[in-house]
Amino acid sequence: MTASPKTPKPNLSPAYQGSMLMIVAPSGAGKSSLVNALLQEDAALKLSLSTTTRAPRPGEVDGKDYRFVSRESFIAERDQGHFLEYAEVHGNFYGTSRAWIEAQMKTGRDVLLEIDWQGAQQIRQMIPEVQ
Repeated sequence: MTASPKTPKPNLSPAYQGSMLMIVAPSGAGKSSLVNALLQEDAALKLSLSTTTRAPRPGEVDGKDYRFVSRESFIAERDQGHFLEYAEVHGNFYGTSRAWIEAQMKTGRDVLLEIDWQGAQQIRQMIPEVQ
């Protein structure tokens, strides 16, 4: 069996070589299990790094598990359009950085986003070609 060339997928800009893939489901539906299986299967995939205002949990590393910022910093970034999607959950903000996604995709990395349907809807409104 011969591998076919990688089919270009809709991206944020034609300059990007990587793709953005969304795993979308409500909390508790098994997104994390699917994401973990995909990451183990394909070392080229990169899981999106979310930005949050919540405090780090024991063992979490800033820049690896999440990007931890103050509420004020998050709001300023949100107001400047830095997030592809964001939400407030249990009093804390969570968001997906447009710049982080773009940086990964420019290097040819395929980026995996693990989000709920509201986040996916925000991304689809911002980038209509994303399905």
